[in-house]
Amino acid sequence: MRQESIRLPRDAMWLLQTLHAAGHSAYVVGGGVRDSLLGRQPGDWDICTSARPDQMKMLFADQQLILTGERHGTVGVVLHGKPYEITTYRLDGAYLDHRHPENVRFVSELAADLARRDFTINAMAYAPGEGVIDLYGGRKDLNAGIIRCVGEPSARFAEDALRILRALRFAARLEFTLDEQTAAAALSARDTLQSVSAERIYAELDGLLSVPGAGHVLAQYGQILAGAVPEVGPCIGCTQPGRWHCYDVWNHTAAAVGALDLRGQDTRGARILCWAAFLHDIAKPLCRSVGPDGAAHFKGHNQRGAVVARTILRRLKAPGYLIEGATGLIAIHDAPVPVGDVAILKCLNRYGAIFLRRLCTLKYADLDAHACTPDVAARRQDVEVFEKRMSELARTGCYTMRQLAVNGADLMEAGMPAGPKVGQMLHALLTAVMEGRLSNERNALLAEAERLAHRSE
Repeated sequence: MRQESIRLPRDAMWLLQTLHAAGHSAYVVGGGVRDSLLGRQPGDWDICTSARPDQMKMLFADQQLILTGERHGTVGVVLHGKPYEITTYRLDGAYLDHRHPENVRFVSELAADLARRDFTINAMAYAPGEGVIDLYGGRKDLNAGIIRCVGEPSARFAEDALRILRALRFAARLEFTLDEQTAAAALSARDTLQSVSAERIYAELDGLLSVPGAGHVLAQYGQILAGAVPEVGPCIGCTQPGRWHCYDVWNHTAAAVGALDLRGQDTRGARILCWAAFLHDIAKPLCRSVGPDGAAHFKGHNQRGAVVARTILRRLKAPGYLIEGATGLIAIHDAPVPVGDVAILKCLNRYGAIFLRRLCTLKYADLDAHACTPDVAARRQDVEVFEKRMSELARTGCYTMRQLAVNGADLMEAGMPAGPKVGQMLHALLTAVMEGRLSNERNALLAEAERLAHRSE
């Protein structure tokens, strides 16, 4: 077998050498090997070994240990602040819940351990001097861009239903495709995803949506994904009018996810946009009607989509900021953009600049997933004009009470009694400034406040 050299971190090398010196076999395994062969920087380095957990605890007694996985053969060793998982070669017992083995049995041979792993590209091991141990064609599948189960796909998915979503996530992350048998088995087993915890489903979907290959995977494997999010099913094949669209609802959704431009977004903003794009048209099948001209219409799909998206995200136990951020965008994603400074300032007052920048990003992705028609191009230009002017006004305009040249203390000092009317007066002054009827200057604002107060007496 051709030996291939993989550059290991110094601490991973030390762990291997320590295990070898004590008479145990040991290899880095899984993602570290896969990513190295792809020329990527691995995020983690996992190790498998013939050593039993008690032997590992004795061998690394001087180090900080993490023992939460000891029952399943895993001992975590923390070196220079980074944890390394070391797991005894094992065979898994029966999976009665489509997720966890009832028990594990420790074994002495690497080959038996590799046989239990999910996909061929994750079933490779490496040790210096031995090279890559590849018993299931992982390198061949890496070169071909294929996700393939180790052994019988239906058995792998019956053991752990979450592997169905892991297959899709790896396909998106690596921009690979599922081999035919793996895809067929995943589709047949998709309903078993309902036995997986909501938190784990959310984590896998979140990882899938955040990578560049997400759009392609959504388009290709929507029927499989419907096992995790049943609301996806009716979107597949739901036709849309040709004046605006060239895809059905689901393929449009996939194209919109793929078209997202997340440059300049922080982690939260990117996550909100990915999920908003994924769910922005989720209610279209519920709102679909056909007009006298034979064209499909989706009246109210924005607002109803926000309701359905909230239900889905709550079911998946998504973070609160994501639920509020994504549903807020979905609720108005297809509404016309405001025109003119007064309307834009009032929009800034209601939503804030961060929200509106995200809305523009979502609108661009949505429109880029439409047909290439003059109508669509005109809508996109409207968004561009709005975004440019909104950004200018966000820097120079007055659209919040904090930006007014007076505050509540100033009004009370001028003679207005404390109470709700102070806030009402500030709101009236802000409205006048946004509408261009009043300049944002202290004397002008105080004079107007006095005038309004006398008029209300």
